[in-house]
Amino acid sequence: MSEVRIAAEPRSAFGKGAARRIRRDHKVPAVLYGHGTDPRHISLPGHDLMLALKTANVLLTLEIDGGRELALPKDVQRDAIRGTIEHVDLVLVRRGEKVVVDVAIEVSGEAAPGALVNLDHSSVQVETEATHIPTSILLDIEGLQPGTQVLAGQLELPEGTTLVTDAEALVVGISAAPTAEQVEAELAEAEAEVGIVHEEKGEDQAEVPSGASEGDRAS
Repeated sequence: MSEVRIAAEPRSAFGKGAARRIRRDHKVPAVLYGHGTDPRHISLPGHDLMLALKTANVLLTLEIDGGRELALPKDVQRDAIRGTIEHVDLVLVRRGEKVVVDVAIEVSGEAAPGALVNLDHSSVQVETEATHIPTSILLDIEGLQPGTQVLAGQLELPEGTTLVTDAEALVVGISAAPTAEQVEAELAEAEAEVGIVHEEKGEDQAEVPSGASEGDRAS
């Protein structure tokens, strides 16, 4: 897994105004909590944090108050329009401690010719050591035939990692691609349905002579 060292500064000013001032200085307000300690309010360098968070489940080594703390991003709030980081919640962890996280499924290989790959779960929840979180879980679908299903319990997990997601949860399903005849039949059926709708709408409209007066229309 990826571990990034980042400088953190304690902060004592709170509220929207204080948060705006922190962001104007190209920093991000954050809260650090966990292990039964009181939440600590800190600020982090915006650019360094943005780069770090490009890696899922990145382990942060926070240099703060002359010491170091290990933390995982728990909740990241971003600006809905610009996508910039507005606020981060961080949870304290210790080396050797077990944590539950979501890990992405990385699909590799090509299914059998004429097969469609349906990814039902893009990630699974696992329990693993905080300092050994896998960046992804590899799933090789090379040559899999239509009708094949891969369940969460069939994934090959790294050593020391256990599955939390239901083992019967469908991760990938392989189905047969539709033939050209099936596609043409579906298009014809869709066109026929559109024609029926248009015909029904036409029948519902009242026929009024083009030269009729308002009084004639009302009568």
